[in-house]
Amino acid sequence: MNSFGRKFRVSIFGESHGEAIGVVLDGVQPGIALTKEDFTEDILRRKSGPKGTTPRTETDEPIILSGVYNGFTTGAPLAILFQNRNTRSGDYSLFNAIPRPGHADYTANLKWLDFNDPRGGGHFSGRLTLPIVAAGVVAKKMLACRIKADLKEIGGETDKSKWDALLDKILHEKDSIGGIVECRVENVPGGLGEPFFDSVESLISHAIFSIPAVRGIEFGDGFSSSRMRGSEHNDPFDSIDTGGLHPTAHPSKNGAGGINGGITNGNPIVFRVAFKPTSSIGKPQRTFNFKTGEMTTLEIPGRHDACIALRTPVIVEAMTAIVLADLTQLL
Repeated sequence: MNSFGRKFRVSIFGESHGEAIGVVLDGVQPGIALTKEDFTEDILRRKSGPKGTTPRTETDEPIILSGVYNGFTTGAPLAILFQNRNTRSGDYSLFNAIPRPGHADYTANLKWLDFNDPRGGGHFSGRLTLPIVAAGVVAKKMLACRIKADLKEIGGETDKSKWDALLDKILHEKDSIGGIVECRVENVPGGLGEPFFDSVESLISHAIFSIPAVRGIEFGDGFSSSRMRGSEHNDPFDSIDTGGLHPTAHPSKNGAGGINGGITNGNPIVFRVAFKPTSSIGKPQRTFNFKTGEMTTLEIPGRHDACIALRTPVIVEAMTAIVLADLTQLL
């Protein structure tokens, strides 16, 4: 569905080329100072413009419709709207007959009986991550922990000094590349989460996989732990903090990424997210034309990101904040 969370509940709506997109937040703490300027920093981090991102530019100005009075949250549902202004819907007219490889065009039509809005990817578009970022701004204000995500590699290259040349090459070839984002959450209280189905890893993974283009996630040592011995992966304890409501033991390393048995252990939560190459590329691709019943060559028109991962760290932060805000409200 289009909602996530129990006590802090996030619901998104809209399509990429519709009149507007937005989010409704239920369970927002009352008394949080909030104006539209509070959204500026994170919105700019997601915004297109730099090399490798789409030429489509929007004002992305948040319109707060409800839930704020005299500059403070009221506790009532908080609704935030973003208008779509810079759209070129004609670019997407042929995708009903020729669904784009790697996109949701085909599955959306299956799911919604050919009534899906295909323009700009419709409700499946990365444009819908904008209201998620807005929700993340509010969620961060409800948390004492610090959340920071960074792009660690693109196209398999970890040396950031080589990224500019790599993007030039990909743009020249009319192709795309993926990337890996690492997220670290500091000052996490111990005891958050539940065993099994509501483990912290399960909930974060659920939210992160809701971001378009995500293809994988790993916590702590992640997949490399499968090649370790228990003596290498285990986290022995080396200290205890008695300053809070409950004593918190700290592991000497963090192979588990701050979570044991689905429950936070007081160490930083650390995880990495793999983003696939952008599906829309200008490079010719052989695919099927559902109208003619024949194979055809598709060159996708329009404005697209050569590396969508460039704009995703702030989205990863937002999804993480949403999960943790919900978990802390459930305490």
